[in-house]
Amino acid sequence: MSAQQPPQSPAASAAPLADGGRPARWADVLLNPSARAMRHIAEIGVLAAALIIPTGAAVRLSQSGLGCTNWPDCTAHSLVATGATGDPLIHRWVEFGNRLVTVVIFVVAVVVMVAALRYRDGATGRRRRDLVWLASVQPLGIVAQAVIGGIVVLTKLAPFWVSLHFLATLPVIAAAVAFWVRTGQTTAPPRPLVQPLVRLVVRGLLAVTALMMVAGTLVTGTGPLAGAGDVPRYHFLTLTQVTQLHADIGWVLGTLAVMAVLSMHLTDAPARVLRLGWTAVGLIGVQGVIGYVQYFAHLPAGLVWVHVANTALIWITVVTLNFAITDRGPLPGPAVSEAIAEPATSGESAAR
Repeated sequence: MSAQQPPQSPAASAAPLADGGRPARWADVLLNPSARAMRHIAEIGVLAAALIIPTGAAVRLSQSGLGCTNWPDCTAHSLVATGATGDPLIHRWVEFGNRLVTVVIFVVAVVVMVAALRYRDGATGRRRRDLVWLASVQPLGIVAQAVIGGIVVLTKLAPFWVSLHFLATLPVIAAAVAFWVRTGQTTAPPRPLVQPLVRLVVRGLLAVTALMMVAGTLVTGTGPLAGAGDVPRYHFLTLTQVTQLHADIGWVLGTLAVMAVLSMHLTDAPARVLRLGWTAVGLIGVQGVIGYVQYFAHLPAGLVWVHVANTALIWITVVTLNFAITDRGPLPGPAVSEAIAEPATSGESAAR
């Protein structure tokens, strides 16, 4: 009779699998990551970076922007949220809670960077410099955003710094998405998968998406939900005028998204590119509906939060679409996800 095998611990059963299918310790995953592990780490990085937008919006829309009156301490006498009971303490904990979430997001970004530094390309055995650079942007960007957040507090929510605080998130998310894409690709030069017209429209879609978000921060800095009751506002346009500007840019954005999808259909673009295009159309359409409803409903905070949170999904989708129109070739083996490994034969003829 063979010796009875000892029972497997819950930690071991929950551990991720290495490329050979054997259990791997979490330390091994981080310090000696496989291609598949890097893919999963990159996905977590994207989710963490995107979390900055809805959590920051929760602070602003709950009027808790000055809940912590100091930075980096919450108050003049305490690092954490303390004080008398009542509504001000609620605001203090909302703002302090956002700071704690930022710390967690920063830790995730550091984990991504460490994994990128330790990762070795399966074909060459060398460190992927492109991944190291993209991973380094994430913790550095979060530190920069935290510093800007401190300036926001010290300037009592000056609208320029509030706008910059939000906009500083966009390159961090873009770097996280780029890192995720590149973990599933080789280092070969990019090869176009769509015709030049499609590329032009998709690049324009990215630019107008960024412009729309800039205009959105102007609406925030002009309207009643600027983070607290008695804070400075923008005064170069009225709320109606700046809202109309934001809506006009939204119509341009929606038109470009539809143009992108039509041009993809007409030129037989790869299926994945087309799916991302339709996803962008859907998210932008939902965003427009929410925008008009919230305006005519006099800006209820909950609906505005959904509107702001959806911008993270739009930005991730549009950035991913801009990477999807080119290809560097998938990594060999099972580490490559279906989305990246999907053949693009229909788009190759269109790109020629």
